[in-house]
Amino acid sequence: MSYVNPDPDPERTTGLEPGGGVPPGETPPAESSMPEAGPRDITYNPGKGWAKGPLTVILALVVLVAAFFLVYALVLIF
Repeated sequence: MSYVNPDPDPERTTGLEPGGGVPPGETPPAESSMPEAGPRDITYNPGKGWAKGPLTVILALVVLVAAFFLVYALVLIF
């Protein structure tokens, strides 16, 4: 892959002073996009979603809390 400088060439850009400065009232030139931007390794595919371990622990805690309140409500009724 060859390197391409994303900045405009000051020798061919209008409105620039010597040294690359911009005179007052002049809009500086926009940068071009960088062709090297983006993922370097296309084959890398990270996992998406929740892992089974943490999801199981969270679900177990939810079931335990729900069971506690269900038993607590039944004790208050009877």
